[in-house]
Amino acid sequence: MPTGNVLITGASGGIGQSLALHYAEPGRTLVLWGRNVQRLEDTARLCRDRGAHVVTREIDLADGKASLAALRTDDGTVPLQTVILCAGLSDMKKVSEKVEQAEMVLELGLVNYATPAALTMAAAERMQARGGGAIALIGSVAAFHDLPFAAGYGGSKAGLARFASSARIALAPLGVHVSLIAPGFVDTAMSQRIVGPRPFLVTPDQAARHIIAAIAKDRAEVIFPWPFRVLRLIDRLTPRPLREAIMSRVNADQKPR
Repeated sequence: MPTGNVLITGASGGIGQSLALHYAEPGRTLVLWGRNVQRLEDTARLCRDRGAHVVTREIDLADGKASLAALRTDDGTVPLQTVILCAGLSDMKKVSEKVEQAEMVLELGLVNYATPAALTMAAAERMQARGGGAIALIGSVAAFHDLPFAAGYGGSKAGLARFASSARIALAPLGVHVSLIAPGFVDTAMSQRIVGPRPFLVTPDQAARHIIAAIAKDRAEVIFPWPFRVLRLIDRLTPRPLREAIMSRVNADQKPR
């Protein structure tokens, strides 16, 4: 499967940084996007030390039109064979709140679903003209469960999951391969905000290896670690009234960004 020149969003830390370091090697160009300029430059420096040519861009995926313009500009300079849409936000209703904040839900929808979906099609349009490419969308196991304290987050990832499965079918005849990656808890700054346990926690490096393997093998969907595949099956087999009764008793909290 294509690797070549690689675009990674969310490359200023966490999974995105680990992916960049795995892909960094002589002869490869990495296009790294992130919101934090200093951390993004730290990632770029580490990748350059490994011999890669690196282009960076400070950008917030909450601005969808700017993100589309940026992809087309960067692809015009560095034709992209692999695009990994890794940037995301994780927020939930605080225990002290009655409902999720409307503005937060809107931002989650833009960053986690709408902009990555639009970027997928923008990248695919360029890739198909060159014979194809690979696009990986980083979702979450939260997409597969009804989380009453995180309807905005889970809903944004569920939308991304359905988009990915549909886009995979639509773009395959054009030589563009789409994969959905749905991790559980990854030990990043985002998950470290969660108050409470993070079962089956994996490192960003472990997550990056799963993602790279999924792209290389053209996997339609990858869920990791394995206990979350079991939980998804259980969720599917549980009658809705029972599932709702169980999930209505689940709660969580999160530290501020």
